[in-house]
Amino acid sequence: MGIVAGLDSSAEFTRIVVCDADTGAVLRQGYAPHPGEPKAADVDPQSWLLSLGEAAAGGLLEGVQAIGVSAQQHGLVPLDAQGGLVRAAMVGNDRRAQVAAADLVEAFGGRQAWADAVGSVPQAGLPVAKLRWLARTEPENARRVAMIMQPHDWLVWQLLGRPLRRTTDRGAASATGYWSAATGSYRPDLVDLALGHQAVLPEVLGPAEAAGTTPEGLLISAGTGETMAAAFGLGVATGDAVVSLGASGSVMAVHHQALADPHGMITSFADATGMHLPVVHTSNAVRALRGSAEMLGVDSLEELSALALKSTPGASGLVLLPYLEGERTPRLPHTAGTLSGLRRESMKPEHLARAAFEGMLCSLADAMDVLRGRGVEVRRVFLLGAAAELPAVQALAPAVFGAQVVVPQPADYTALGAARQAAWALGVARGTLSPSAPPAWQGAAAQVFEPGEELPVGQAVRQQYAATRDQIHPGAFGS
Repeated sequence: MGIVAGLDSSAEFTRIVVCDADTGAVLRQGYAPHPGEPKAADVDPQSWLLSLGEAAAGGLLEGVQAIGVSAQQHGLVPLDAQGGLVRAAMVGNDRRAQVAAADLVEAFGGRQAWADAVGSVPQAGLPVAKLRWLARTEPENARRVAMIMQPHDWLVWQLLGRPLRRTTDRGAASATGYWSAATGSYRPDLVDLALGHQAVLPEVLGPAEAAGTTPEGLLISAGTGETMAAAFGLGVATGDAVVSLGASGSVMAVHHQALADPHGMITSFADATGMHLPVVHTSNAVRALRGSAEMLGVDSLEELSALALKSTPGASGLVLLPYLEGERTPRLPHTAGTLSGLRRESMKPEHLARAAFEGMLCSLADAMDVLRGRGVEVRRVFLLGAAAELPAVQALAPAVFGAQVVVPQPADYTALGAARQAAWALGVARGTLSPSAPPAWQGAAAQVFEPGEELPVGQAVRQQYAATRDQIHPGAFGS
C-alpha cells in the first residue's frame, strides 16, 4: 500500500519511525532532542518543530505518503484570536496547578460531579486545571486566550499550514478535563468555569479520519496522545492490560465503555480505535525499588533483583507498603510507606529486597483490581519500562497479577502507534481499509511468562499484603 511515518513528540525529544504501511515493518528511524531546558515547565512550541525537522533530516521522509502525530498529553497551547501564542506552552508534567485543580473540584460540586461530567477528576496536569491556574495567576493572558490546543493538535495544525480547520482526536480530547469519552462531546461550561470565558476548541475526529492533506499531497491522520498511541502500537485489545513501570506506575486496559469513578482513581480516556482506555495511576513503583536498593547498599536494581530471588515468597513475613510519596491508588496523598512484619528471622537483606518487589507488584495489582472491579477483563498483561526486564519482576509478576505477562522488546511503541494510525487513514482514503478495522500489523516481539503452578503462591502473597494494608489503612479501598 505504501510507506507511512509515525511521529512521537515527547516532553524531551522527537522520534520518527518510517514503516511499511501493510506490515508495519520499520524501514528507518530518526531522533532529535528538543532544544532548550529539558525540564522546563514553560516551553516555546517552536522547539517541537525544530526537533521534528532535525529528526527528519537526511531524507528520512522520502517516499512517505501519510504521517501520524502523537505527542505529550496534558500540555496546553493557549492561542489568541489570530492563532498566535498568548504565552509559552505549559507542558504535561507541570505541577503548578495543584491548588487550581482542587479549586475546580469544589467549584463544580465535588468529585462525583466531575466523574459524571467527563470521566475524570481534575488533577494538576490536566489542561482544565492549567486554564484555571492561568485565570488566577496570569489574568491578562487568560483574557487573551481565544483558542485552546494540546501539543499534538498544534503540531498537526502546523504541518497542515495552519488551516482554518483545527482538529484533535478523541484520545487526546479525553485527556483535557473538558471532553467526555462517555458522550463524545465537549463540556464548554467547564472551559468557562476554568478560564472565565469560552474559547474555540478543536474538532474531534474519528480514529480513521484524516486531519487533512498538505499541498504536496502528504496525508496527515488525526493523531492522538502518547498513551493512546503506545497502546495502539502495542496492539492491545479487549482482555489486555498495560502496566507501566516508571518511578510511578500506571495500569490501563481496553474496555468497551467509559468508566466514571467518583473516587478519582480511574481516569476515563478514549483510545485510538474507538474503544475506551481506563487508566489507574499509582504514585510509587520503581522508586520503591530504588529506595530499597539504597537502604541495602546495593549499586543497581539488577543486584536488588538477584538478592530478592534468594528469598522465598512472602519474604519471611516482611511486607512493604510502597506509599513513599503518598499514594493515588488507594487515595492516601499524605501517607508514608510502611515496612511491617519485622522479626529476627526476617531481618535479612534478601527478605527486604523481596518485599520491595512484592510490594510494588501488589500495589499495581491493587490498581488492576480497581479496573477488574468495574467489569474490565484482564487476561494478559503487557509490562513496560526498564524494570520489566528484571528477573525478579518477571518471576513474580504473573502469579501476583494472576494473568499471562508479556514483556515486549524495547521499541518506540508511541511512534509505531502513530504510524499505524497513518496507515489506517491512508487505507480508508484509498478505499482499501475499513474505518472500523485498523491495519493488522504484526504484534510486538516479546517474552511471555505464565503464572502456571505459582498462581496459589501469588494469591497468598497478595493476601499477606492486603491484610497489612487493611490493618494500617482500614477502608482505603472501601472495604
